[in-house]
Formats: sequence, structure tokens, C-alpha cells
Amino acid sequence: MATSRTPVKPGAFPIAKPDLIEGMAKGMAVLESFDTQRQRLNATLAAERAGITRAAARRHLLTLTHLGYLETDGSYFWLAAKVLRFSGSYLATARLPRAVQPTLNRLAAQTQESFSVAVLDGDEIVIIGRSGFEWKSSGDGSKTTPARVLAYGLHLGARLPAHATSTGRVLLAAKTKADVNAWLKAKTETGNLARLTLHTTTEPRKLRALVDQVRIDDYCVASEEHELGVHALAVPLRDMQGRTVAALNVVSSPHRLRGEVMLKELLPLLLDAARELRSQL
Repeated sequence: MATSRTPVKPGAFPIAKPDLIEGMAKGMAVLESFDTQRQRLNATLAAERAGITRAAARRHLLTLTHLGYLETDGSYFWLAAKVLRFSGSYLATARLPRAVQPTLNRLAAQTQESFSVAVLDGDEIVIIGRSGFEWKSSGDGSKTTPARVLAYGLHLGARLPAHATSTGRVLLAAKTKADVNAWLKAKTETGNLARLTLHTTTEPRKLRALVDQVRIDDYCVASEEHELGVHALAVPLRDMQGRTVAALNVVSSPHRLRGEVMLKELLPLLLDAARELRSQL
């Protein structure tokens, strides 16, 4: 039986077919169809994304609207604020976000950079912790004034493609080579290795080599692959059993910190933080 120390991964918990409520599964698939690329869906689009019939998608959309999780103009549907109940409860009660938050705030205050922790969810990473404040320029190029602004549009709960992020590659490197190959094959067949900038690595062989290198180095640098103007450095967060449960990263402008400076000044801080957090994960 799973314990609070060994949570069962989504989709890995065995369940007998009579115990599976298919209607709930379909309803959740419809709810998960909404993302940053598709913020508004009609019944046809929701059906395509959830893999169900249009009639079924329509019923689920109407039911979710009735329950307050969606809003509608009669044709299109979009997420309502009520869905934040789930994320709010998770962030308030889950061990991982609570364990890492003091460390994230300390690192940000110490370096005046932006730090976050992410976990892998399918093809994406999900940010479950962010440093409590960012820094804005004082006018002379230095960052001295704290400002509660999240840089680069990132926020708690944000989902980013794993292949184009430093945290994603760190978390992929924790998988076996066979699992990474299967993941890459599935992504290639569905055309989901999106090119987000001119620097994004989308060729499977090159991406596999990068993940293999991360497995050797135990850290990852991604330069302007997810967003232009952003350098990112990430390291794995492991529990006492050596399992990678999340990734810790720092982001900065390439004009402020070039890759070699990040490795010299920030990598030791990330590695020290990862070691300190190990007993709490």
C-alpha cells in the first residue's frame, strides 16, 4: 500500500475495471483539454482533445459549467476560477511545495535571481514552487528592489514542454534510457516536439544525446530554448532513496548571466540546496 513517503504516480495505481468510473474519467479528460494553447473550446474541439464523441463532450461541458468549473457564452467554454480549488488545496497541503518554499526564498534573497521547483507530468513539467519575490532593476543594471512580479510569465501551476526546458530534461534524465526512447518515439510520432524558438532542440537524436549528457553531468543548462532571452540551469531533487522527485532551477537573462557564470556561481548553490532538501523529500 502506498504511504505518504511513497506516493503512487498518476496512472500507476492498479484498479479493477468495475471500480473505474468511466464517466468521471471522461469528465476529467474534458477538463484537462483546456490549456494555454486552447483556452476556449466548443464541443467539437473538446471531443477531439479528450478522445470522446461530440455528444459526450457536450454533456460533460454542460455539467462542468453547471457545477461552476467552466463558464460559457453558449457556444464556447472556458475555465472558471473554481478550478483553482484543486491547485490551492494541493499547494497548501502537499509535502513537496511546503518543503522547498523556504529554500527557494533563501536562494532568491541570496542571489537576487528567480528559482523554482517543477515535477514531470506526462509531456510537460509543472511548477509547484516559486521563489517568493522577484527583483526589478534599480536603473543602473543591478537588481536591488524586491518586486512581487513573476518573471517571464511563469507562475505556480504553469505547465511547460519538457523537451525545451532545463527542468524537463533533468526529469527525463531520471528515466531509464528505454523509457526515454519510448517517450521520444511517441512524441515524434504525434509531432509534439514543438519548436518554440530558433534555439529549441527538436531533432530526436540530438535531444536524446542532451538527455544522456544530463544523466552524466547531473545538471542541465537550457539557453533560450523555451523563451528568447532566458538562460535556465536545473539540478535534480532526490529523496533519501535516491529517487528523483523534482527538479530545482534558476532562470536569468543571458545578458546578465552567461552560461559559464551560471555554472561557476549558481550551480554550487543549487547542488548544496538539493543536498539539504534530500532528507525532507
